[in-house]
Amino acid sequence: MKGLPEERAVTLGRYIIENNATVRQTAKVFHISKSTVHKDVTKRLQQVNAALQEEVRHVLEQNKQERHIRGGQATKNKYTMLRQQEQ
Repeated sequence: MKGLPEERAVTLGRYIIENNATVRQTAKVFHISKSTVHKDVTKRLQQVNAALQEEVRHVLEQNKQERHIRGGQATKNKYTMLRQQEQ
């Protein structure tokens, strides 16, 4: 994704809010690193649009609280697939 970092931060922030996306999902969609996404939506977005950054922070906090559930579900799915392949 080319362009000014400030514009990119706003675009990433809007995407996260509209899609309730994680940092990893956002990085994958925009073909940039997770660290770039995180820096843009925490540091740069604060300077450009504090209200948008606050909304993004709420989404990221919710994702952080739910990550152990997603991780457990991913592990369950993995071992279910392995058992099915063995049969």
